[in-house]
Amino acid sequence: MRPSLVIVGAGPRGTGLVERIAANAAELYAGSELDIHLVDPFPPGAGRIWREEQSPLLWMNSHAEDVTMFTDETVDMAGPVHPGPTLHEWAGIDGATFADRQLQGSYLRWVHERAVAALPASVTVHHHPCRALRVGGPREGRQQVWLEDRPRPLLADLVILTLGHLDAELDEEQKQLVAYAARNDLVHIPPDFTADSDLSALAPGEPVLVRGFGLAFVDLMALLTEGRGGRYETGVDGELTYHPSGREPVLHVGSRRGVPYHSKIGYDWTGERPPLPRFFGPAEVGALLARPDRPDFRRDVWPLVEKELGFAHYHRLFAAHPERTRMAWTDFDEKYAAADVAERETLVVSAVPDPADRLDLAALDHPLDGVRYTSYDAFQDGLRGWVEEDLRRRHDPTHSPDQAVFFGLLSVYGQLVRLGDIGPWWHGFFSYLASGPPGPRLRQMLALSRAGVLGFLGADMTVAAEDGVFRASSPTVPGHVVEARALVEARLPSPTVERARDTLLRELYEDGAAATPDGLLSVDPADGRVLDRSGRPHPRRFALGPHTDGRGSGAFTRPRTGGPAFRQNDATARAALAFLRALACRTAA
Repeated sequence: MRPSLVIVGAGPRGTGLVERIAANAAELYAGSELDIHLVDPFPPGAGRIWREEQSPLLWMNSHAEDVTMFTDETVDMAGPVHPGPTLHEWAGIDGATFADRQLQGSYLRWVHERAVAALPASVTVHHHPCRALRVGGPREGRQQVWLEDRPRPLLADLVILTLGHLDAELDEEQKQLVAYAARNDLVHIPPDFTADSDLSALAPGEPVLVRGFGLAFVDLMALLTEGRGGRYETGVDGELTYHPSGREPVLHVGSRRGVPYHSKIGYDWTGERPPLPRFFGPAEVGALLARPDRPDFRRDVWPLVEKELGFAHYHRLFAAHPERTRMAWTDFDEKYAAADVAERETLVVSAVPDPADRLDLAALDHPLDGVRYTSYDAFQDGLRGWVEEDLRRRHDPTHSPDQAVFFGLLSVYGQLVRLGDIGPWWHGFFSYLASGPPGPRLRQMLALSRAGVLGFLGADMTVAAEDGVFRASSPTVPGHVVEARALVEARLPSPTVERARDTLLRELYEDGAAATPDGLLSVDPADGRVLDRSGRPHPRRFALGPHTDGRGSGAFTRPRTGGPAFRQNDATARAALAFLRALACRTAA
């Protein structure tokens, strides 16, 4: 019987794994036969999230030049580098373009086809356009992968789960809101991927409460405005004006921070990059992993992260804008390295005279803390001013320390993935600072606000389900309440191994797979093998992606930034090929 590998999930992560299998096959699996079964109801390459069949109004959140599916020499891996084009090189578009997801889906389909073509002739790939329901089988024997469209399971010598982003069962609050909406003939749209949400029940001209101000909201905003026939016009001063179609609802948005994610940076980097990592690198991560207890993020990890980001910021400030400092860099660098938190604050005040040039991560994370407005209209003006200032700063190279912090965040993320599950706060903080919307989206947001199609509610937004309606309020505007018959949760589902709608993942957990305190599947950081609750790695089951504690920073990444996901894909591909080669040798003997 031919050796068999089943990969559940054929989106970007599964495609990246196939690419690494092809890259390593010559060394680790030359000449041997192998069947690779890809199980995914969506098209291979793009998968669900990046499928080509979605609205062209939905953009990528990165410049086309910053998206690649191919390794380079900066990736710390054992396998060979097989370079390939970025999205902008492949598509022949300007690198600064924010491409739509349809184009990204085409790129991913091409990458998948190229990866399959690069496999040895003895390897055959089969695509099963359906869902995998469960995995069974003895620990040391062939695994059984049950599919929804066939009575008998696929037999697999190895199973690798690259499930991507998953749906979640509703939590208790969401269940109560759904039931309340049903009783009162209201509309409640729970957390979902916006492209998959049914928005038809949101009536023209009606107020809609939206909870969530991140990227899911940006997609919602596009589909309910331009997607319903509205259009933007650029004036001679460059300002956008929105012309409604009359089919739009009126969106009232709030969140914990009460502000949208920071704009993407809109200028090119020049000069030397900060030499990262400096204070949070492999040595520091190794020390944390060597601790007998589990490191606490806030107590043990965050101080190192904060120091690293501060170093990136001040390195750039002193290098590019020395006139805004009053100390030699060598002196500052030496004192900064030796200082504790309180000493660093004193050092920064003495060396950087303008508070606007100092890095205050707490203020960045909570811009509306303690801020109060006397009226709803005053807050609309105030938040439009906040967005305008963010756009100005993010497109002005005199504030290039902001971009240095971005590089610091990327460096930190590359180290944090080695620690496993670090909780949800960091991922939200990273997205807010480093993975916000393109500048044009924020300009559209301003135009919608001026047109009366979008209203801002404030920070620490609360929603009450009472008197047959939904009511939203925020301490940012004391006493102001917005009432609506529709509520949209503009955020992605947060599945855990217990709450994921994916039966395969839930049953894996019920059968003894380990999970982190936050409900992510526990895997061996070395190669992605699924761990049981005693910490033993399963010899025949692997998992990669956001449902695991080795989630990485994404299926594709910026070129020449190390690509933690690429490193993980390579390690898993090599471990799988080594296992299958040894199995083939034993069978032949």
